[in-house]
Formats: sequence, structure tokens, C-alpha cells
Amino acid sequence: MKSRGLIIVAIIAFIVLLAGCGGCNTYNSLIDKDENVKNKWGAVQSQYQRRADLIPNLVNTVKGEASFERGTLNDVVNARARATQLTVNPDDLTPEKVREFQQAQGQLSQALGRLLMVTENYPNLRANEAFRNLQVQLEGTENRITVARNDYNNAVQDYNVRVRRFPANIFAGMMGFSPKTPFEADPGTRNAPNVDFGNNVGGSNGNNAGGNTNTNTSSSKDSIK
Repeated sequence: MKSRGLIIVAIIAFIVLLAGCGGCNTYNSLIDKDENVKNKWGAVQSQYQRRADLIPNLVNTVKGEASFERGTLNDVVNARARATQLTVNPDDLTPEKVREFQQAQGQLSQALGRLLMVTENYPNLRANEAFRNLQVQLEGTENRITVARNDYNNAVQDYNVRVRRFPANIFAGMMGFSPKTPFEADPGTRNAPNVDFGNNVGGSNGNNAGGNTNTNTSSSKDSIK
């Protein structure tokens, strides 16, 4: 009887030991994936900040075109101000905060897109070397943003699969690990600004899509001082 009792105790102890080891391994794995998500989110914010840092020079260069629309520039400046005021701590990636961050950056993307579209009407500006260099940098930054955003989403997917998969989901709930929110900007705001340098530098824009982009623009132009 005694030996049988000892065997049962040993089996129970072995099961507890295995569960403990499994719990430790699961915890360490979740920590690794959680840190990876935070790292990728930091890269996303870094690339968006890089874009924001380019905008003041872009705006100042465009101001050199005396008749450029003031409202278009103000939209970019205001959108940049809102976007740079909003940062999200990697330890607090709640759905609401991630969505708010995406919305602010999307509004800035839209404002930049409108500005670059309007520059099609200014051949002298598009021939400006400083402006063209800024376009190249902006295009490269938009590409980096896309890469960083995709890397973040991949890290989130990897983490979420681990958190939800049995038996890790049991330990995850007890240890405070919950699914994270991927980057899912509204389709209308995810498009990068059109930074096509065009083949019309120094020439007319009459062949642009829509053809009538120059109509009535004179009535909306203010002198930028």
C-alpha cells in the first residue's frame, strides 16, 4: 500500500513539474513575442516621425511659389501638428489608441496627397531641385512606413496566434497577455501620397488626368508671405 501511495505521489509531482516547466516555457515565449511587437511598433512610429520631420522643409519650399494655395499648405501643417502630438506607448497598444494613431496619420497622408497633386499646376516649383529632392525623400519614407507597418502586423499576428492557441491561452490569460491590435488604416487613408515626379517638369500639366485641374484655381490662390 505504501509503495503504491508513493508511486501516485511521484506521478502527481511529475505532472506538476511538467506543468510548471510548460508554464515557464509558455511565459518566456509570450514575453519574446510581446517584446517583438513593441519593437515593431516603435519602428512604425519612428518612420512616421521621419515623414513629419520632412514636412517643414517641404512646406517652406512650396511657400517660395508666391501664388500657391494657402489653404492646401495650412491643411498639411495642421494635420502634421495633430499627428506629431499623438504617440502610443508600446505597453499600451489598446484598440482605441491604435485606431486614433492610424486616423491622425491617415489625415496627414491625405493632406500631403492633396498638396502634391496641386503642385502639378506649378511647373516652376516642380523644376525646383530642392522640391524634387524632398519628393524623393518623402517617397522613400512612405516605402519605409509600409515596410514597418507590415512588419508590425506580422509580429502582431505571430503574437496573437500564440496567445490564442491551446494550451498557451490558459497561461496567457492568467499571466495578463491579451491579443493585440494590428495596423488596419481605413482604405481611404492608407494610400501613400502620390509623389510621381512626372515627365512634365518645367512644362505644361494639360495632360494630367482630369484635364481641368487648372480651372478656377486662380480664385482659390492666396499669396504666401
